[in-house]
Amino acid sequence: MREIVIDTETTGLEPADGHRVVEIGAIELFNHVPTGRVFHSYVNPERDMSAEALQVHGLTTAFLQDQPVFAEVADALLQFLASDGDDNHAPARLVIHNAAFDLVFINHELRRAGRPLLDSEHVDTLLVARQRFPGASNSLDALCRRCNVDATARTRHGALLDAELLAEVYLWLMGGRQPDLGLVQQTAAAIVQVRERIVRPARPHAPSPAELAAHEAFLSKLTNPIWHS
Repeated sequence: MREIVIDTETTGLEPADGHRVVEIGAIELFNHVPTGRVFHSYVNPERDMSAEALQVHGLTTAFLQDQPVFAEVADALLQFLASDGDDNHAPARLVIHNAAFDLVFINHELRRAGRPLLDSEHVDTLLVARQRFPGASNSLDALCRRCNVDATARTRHGALLDAELLAEVYLWLMGGRQPDLGLVQQTAAAIVQVRERIVRPARPHAPSPAELAAHEAFLSKLTNPIWHS
């Protein structure tokens, strides 16, 4: 099964208010294992950065002015989502934290660029986390702490870094994070225990004279016992 973990950064919260995508990061998984294939691009939003968004990801208007506009990276993004690298066009399931936010922005950009919209099956890890941990904080930072994923490099949001962290969180949420490692460790421990077992002499099981006498006294009370000595 092929999946793409994807994340975006934007100039604000609502594309209807004119806000745009400024960064896209995506990681390919196959059967829940990262393949090493990634997609990453900064995007010139063709507008100024809001102060609130700047505090979140630190991408300045000046930096983004030298980046490609979305229409210039749209085909590469769609190719990455659709192809497994061997030109086998296998639709990938998307894995997104708060899918409603990212999908609305990506499809808004695709529509502006005259490209087909994303309609792939997707997993919203925020909804999965809310079902597993109702009432708890289920932000990406909170989930990283809960499943012991090292997020110390995440001083600010970044699409590719967040996709990498989300991939680990997703595997943990699905119960598949490093599924073989624990088994290998348990098996190795069991082997060590067998090899280090101390061999002791067998304990004697012969009855004592008192036990034999008690047995004979019991049998004397029975009529023709079949196990009489």
